[in-house]
Order: sequence, then C-alpha cells, then structure tokens
Amino acid sequence: MAGLVFKALIGALVVILIGILSKTRNYYIAGLVPLFPTFALIAHYIVGTERNIEALRTTIIFGLWAVIPYMVYLLSLYFFIGSMKLPYALIAAVACWSLAAWALISLWSHFHAA
Repeated sequence: MAGLVFKALIGALVVILIGILSKTRNYYIAGLVPLFPTFALIAHYIVGTERNIEALRTTIIFGLWAVIPYMVYLLSLYFFIGSMKLPYALIAAVACWSLAAWALISLWSHFHAA
C-alpha cells in the first residue's frame, strides 16, 4: 500500500511541476517533463533482470522505434489544433498515435516473430 501511495505522490508532483512550468517564460519545458523515462527505467530493469541481455537489447531497439507513434501524435496534434477545438484535436491525435502504435507492433511482430 505504501508503494502505491508513493507512486501516486510522484505522479502528483509531476503534474504540479508541469503546471508550474507551463506558467513560466519557458513554458515549453512542460512538454519535456512527461518524457522522463520513468516507465522505461522500470521496463528495462524488469526485462534486464528477468530475461537475458539480448532480450533487453531487443526491448531497447523497439523503444527507439516506439518514438515514431509519439512523433505521429505530436505532428497530428500540431495540425489538428488549427482546425479543431482542443479536446477534439487531442482525441484525434490520440487516435493517430493508436494507429501508429498498432502499425509499429504489427510490423515488428511480422519481421521479428519469435
């Protein structure tokens, strides 16, 4: 239970940090905060301790390719905000991310079938 509370506090602190940064002269830095590799650290530790180094290397390479759906999200949001209300633009951008992530997983599975 304490671990869950600790994780919730960290999440709350990150949200507060994003809120504070968004009000500063350098507001764009708020976009960097959520990209801190918290979950990547956890995933890499788990794969690295429960599997072998080759599995960890494969996970790292897949992680490099996983940047593509995020770029699709950012690019689509950039264009959608010019023609849609923000909530709809965000939903549409998440849909684009989902399609790009599905395509990435499908292609990866096809070419790297275990």
